[in-house]
Amino acid sequence: MRKELEALKKGAAFFDIELSEKQTEQFYRFYEQMVETNKYMNLTGITQLDEVIVKHFLDSLAVSKAVSMEKVKKIIDVGTGAGFPGIPLKIAYPDLEVCLLDSLKKRIGFLEEVCRENQLQKVETLHGRAEDYAKNPAYREKFDLCVSRAVANLATLAEYCLPYVEVGGYFVSYKSGNVDNERKEAEKAIEILGGKIKDVIYFTLPETEIERSLVVIEKGKETPGKYPRKAGMPAKEPLK
Repeated sequence: MRKELEALKKGAAFFDIELSEKQTEQFYRFYEQMVETNKYMNLTGITQLDEVIVKHFLDSLAVSKAVSMEKVKKIIDVGTGAGFPGIPLKIAYPDLEVCLLDSLKKRIGFLEEVCRENQLQKVETLHGRAEDYAKNPAYREKFDLCVSRAVANLATLAEYCLPYVEVGGYFVSYKSGNVDNERKEAEKAIEILGGKIKDVIYFTLPETEIERSLVVIEKGKETPGKYPRKAGMPAKEPLK
């Protein structure tokens, strides 16, 4: 086995995840598909295997530091992009029901191919905007966990994501470094949307000095029906 894949298994163990040979092979196949597709579709600027393992795969698995993943049944990844964190979480936790949402149809096509090649079951792909699907009764408040590595401020992400979370569930936002100011600025918006910041978990990725943070938001009550606002508004005018 390539030494990088040993690093993947070791890194996963840092998050209390034990990967089988089959799962390790699925991660490598996913990597190969991503690099091949990246030649004609902009999926990621990170293509070296050792970097992908740390900055994409292990970073995706980090949510296990914030939530008891064994108890999670249904998860939605908002703004999944090249499939992070949704695909790594599905590989690591095969029983999860996973929904991958992205606004770019080409990326959704890529993710569907990844699921076929790796025989990943119980994965739904959605092409569209987070604001639109959150109004659909089939998806609104239907997930016990929502995750997002999308680049946006926390107040905006909360408006995209909290409407998908059932009461008692969680939204975990993946961030870099210190988020104290962003967290304070988003507290009121999160409260309006029915959530409360339960924790902010700081850590460094295994064998690196890369500082990461997870903002853990618990859903305490239903999100008012008027949220999220129409497409574009959460980003243009974040709630305050």
